[in-house]
Amino acid sequence: MRKSTKLALAFAALAGAVGTTAYAENNASAKMREDTMMRLNKAMSDSDGAITFDQFSNAMNARLKKLVADNGGKLTVAQLADALEKARFERMAKRIIARYDTKGDGTLTTDDITGREKKVFAMLDKNNDGKIEKSELPKGGRFGHHGQSDDDDGVE
Repeated sequence: MRKSTKLALAFAALAGAVGTTAYAENNASAKMREDTMMRLNKAMSDSDGAITFDQFSNAMNARLKKLVADNGGKLTVAQLADALEKARFERMAKRIIARYDTKGDGTLTTDDITGREKKVFAMLDKNNDGKIEKSELPKGGRFGHHGQSDDDDGVE
């Protein structure tokens, strides 16, 4: 392969990688802007359409300021990472509880899990023969997720 062709392929690969990263960052930035606007709109609707700096500040970073205050006025990378990880896992746990909790009491029991498993099994056992055959499994590996992310460690 010629040197110019190799350079062109390397450049194309690099451009693809950079483009993919930029696309992901743009989506994250758009989500952050959307969340910011949602918080500002809520603050303004709670205050007849105008907010002071204090109200703006509370709408923007109340949770972050609370974390700083709870940690003696300073927040390290490790403390912030721990708080973010805890928040992420709490959101995941709430989704799992909501998915399985048959009584609506906010707790998860073995009966809840078994009940969910029975529902899913019945959905998959299309010919009602008490067995799930490979031909009855959904195409493409979609296993009852209905647009939800797989970030709950495969717990279904």
